[in-house]
Amino acid sequence: MAKTVLVINSGSSSIKYQLVDLESGEGIASGIVEKIGEPIDGHYKHEVNGEKHQLEEPIHDHEQGLKRVLGFFEEYGPKLSEANIIAVGHRVVQGGSTFPQPSLVTDKTIKQVKNLAVLAPLHNMPEAIGAEVMQELLPNVPQVFVYDTSFFIDLPKEASTYALNKDIAKQYHIRRYGAHGTSHEYVGAKVPEVIGKPAEGLKQIVLHIGNGASVSAQISGKPVETSMGLTPLEGLMMGSRTGDIDPAVVFHLIRNAHMNVDELDTLFNKRSGMMGMTGFGDMREVHRLIAEGDEDAKVALDVYVHRIVGYIGNYVAQMGGVDVITFTAGVGENDEIVRRRVCEKLAPFGVKIDLEENDIRSKEPRILSTPDSSVIVAIVPTNEELAIARKSAAIAEAGKDTYGNEFKN
Repeated sequence: MAKTVLVINSGSSSIKYQLVDLESGEGIASGIVEKIGEPIDGHYKHEVNGEKHQLEEPIHDHEQGLKRVLGFFEEYGPKLSEANIIAVGHRVVQGGSTFPQPSLVTDKTIKQVKNLAVLAPLHNMPEAIGAEVMQELLPNVPQVFVYDTSFFIDLPKEASTYALNKDIAKQYHIRRYGAHGTSHEYVGAKVPEVIGKPAEGLKQIVLHIGNGASVSAQISGKPVETSMGLTPLEGLMMGSRTGDIDPAVVFHLIRNAHMNVDELDTLFNKRSGMMGMTGFGDMREVHRLIAEGDEDAKVALDVYVHRIVGYIGNYVAQMGGVDVITFTAGVGENDEIVRRRVCEKLAPFGVKIDLEENDIRSKEPRILSTPDSSVIVAIVPTNEELAIARKSAAIAEAGKDTYGNEFKN
């Protein structure tokens, strides 16, 4: 029987999960828990064998949510006791400088992940809590933390360092950590295979564009730049995040709108970006508004594309050229309009795509550019769950991590 890994992504009010078959790389079952801790009924969805099983009930905390998830596996399948599960992999947004590699979940690493919540307050705490709960629910299965920031831990100093007072930066661990690293690493490693070129010396730009969005520049599979910084707020315009913005906007709103830190955090992370400009975070709704003549939506899409193209230009200059530009994640894989708009902006530099190929919806990796394009343009679907599963399995089968932690059943 093929080995499996249960991958869990715990958010502040949600849990996403997938049981991954390590042999085929496919998700056997998946689901989501939503509206945890909210005053209204929460929502569960468990998908297996093409069937969806749903439930609505108040969800008080992550423990209740995860217990119900394990109940779904028991009731609807596959039963975890029969699924040859060898690890539970937990996605963690912020590993800081503490975790350049994945780690076993232990009392010590849970505490460290919680301490790093100062750098990712919306993410790290629920991720640590999810791991604590799963330790209790599946005590005989190794639990592994996989960190979004690990891929970018060795960014060049000129890319990771802010021009901030060095003493303050050191004292408060302020640097550019990046995010979406698991996706950027997975896609960057797949690209050479897709385009039929060796990884050595390959200069590539990976556009992870979804509700959250980031860009990385990679040479020979190693990151040399990325758009997200201390937190996932920096960089591209996103579904509900501002992306790059003059820091003085913060001072301006404190002085003139009398906003406090929590209000500013909510404004920048949850009420801005595409949502703040159009009322919708879903790009399909934005395109609908544009088709209806909505000027705000048109401007929002213009800003969105402008930011992407700006980062591409920056990274081409930083790398001294580019061989391939790859689209991935929800918008990157499925939004032919955004891809076309970005490539049209790059046309003066010899970038050409096959418009018919661009309009095709497919889950398979493929090349969009024409043979005479100056740069290869590709789509490579990301699979963060598989990447997390593989990293978790490697540690589980070794029985230890690189930090000296051992799994003791």
